[in-house]
Amino acid sequence: MLTGKLILSMPQISDSRFNHSVIYICSHMEQGAMGLILNKVFDSVSFAEVLKQFDLNIETPFESVPVYFGGPVETGRGFVLHSNDFSHEGTMNIDENVSLTATLDILKSIAHGQGPSSYLLALGYAGWGPGQLEHEIQENSWLIAPADPKIIFDDRLQAKWTGAMQTIGVDTEKLSSEMGHA
Repeated sequence: MLTGKLILSMPQISDSRFNHSVIYICSHMEQGAMGLILNKVFDSVSFAEVLKQFDLNIETPFESVPVYFGGPVETGRGFVLHSNDFSHEGTMNIDENVSLTATLDILKSIAHGQGPSSYLLALGYAGWGPGQLEHEIQENSWLIAPADPKIIFDDRLQAKWTGAMQTIGVDTEKLSSEMGHA
C-alpha cells in the first residue's frame, strides 16, 4: 500500500488542481486513499482566519503560517501533517517521521508556539475511491516516491516537485506532457 509515500503528478495530468502536485498519502486501503497536497497554498487565507473559522479566538504571533490547499475534498476541514514530536488525542502516526492530527488542539498548540517542530496546515484533502488511485497510477498520471521529511516540510513550494522527482531519478526537464504506454 502507499500509506506514507509521496505521489508526484505527471505533466499530462489534466486537472489543474493537481498540476505539478506532490501529495503525501496519509491512508491507502482497499476502500480508497486520502492524501494532502504539499506544494500549493491558499494566497488569500491566513492562519488567523483559520483560527477564527474554527472559533479559536487566539492572539498569535504566527501570522506567517502558510495555509495549504490540501485538496479539493472538504476544503472547510483542517488537517495538520507534522513531525512525530507532537502527539495528542486524535493524532494518527503514519510512519516513523510523520503524523496527522485533525483536532483543534494542535491549532491551539501551534498558535501558542507549542506545536510540533515541523508542520503543514492544510484545508481540504485529495481523495480516491476503491481502486481509483491504482488505476490513475497505471494510466501514468502519478509516480511514487519515498516520503522524505525534508521535502514534506520544505517551505520552498516550487522545489518540492522537482526535488521529489530527483529522489527517484527523474529529470523533470526530460518529461513530456504526451501520454503513452511502452
